[in-house]
Amino acid sequence: MIDPLEASLRVAGSGLEAQSARLRIVSENLANAQSTGSTPGADPYARKTITFASELDRASGVDLVRVKGIGADKAPFRVEQDPGNPAADSKGFVKLPNVNVIMEMADMREANRSYEANLQIVKQTRELSSMTVDLLRSSS
Repeated sequence: MIDPLEASLRVAGSGLEAQSARLRIVSENLANAQSTGSTPGADPYARKTITFASELDRASGVDLVRVKGIGADKAPFRVEQDPGNPAADSKGFVKLPNVNVIMEMADMREANRSYEANLQIVKQTRELSSMTVDLLRSSS
C-alpha cells in the first residue's frame, strides 16, 4: 500500500487522462457535425462515443479510471433534401452526421467540470504534501 496522498494523485491523474480523451472525442464530434460523405449517397461522419472502466492498479492498490473503448454511435443519420450538394443521392437527399450539437456541448461541459475537479484534487494533494514536509522540517 502506498501513501494515501500519492494514491490520490494517481487516481486524479487517471481521471485527468480519461477526461482529456473524452474532450478530444467531443471536439472531433463537434468539428464533424456537418461533414457529409465524399460521394453521392455515402455515409457521413458517424458520432464517436467513449466508454470508461475501472482498473485496479496493483502497485498502489487503488482503482483507476481508464478508457475502455472508442466506438461509433449507432443512431441513424439525419437526412435532408439538398439536391445541389455533391453528397446528394439521385433523389437529392443528403445524409448528415448523427451528431447532436447540444448534447455534445453538454458532454463537453461535464467533461470540463470533471477535469477541473481532478485538477483541484492534484493541487490540494500537492499543497497537503508540501505542508507535511514543511511541518517535518520545522519539528526537527
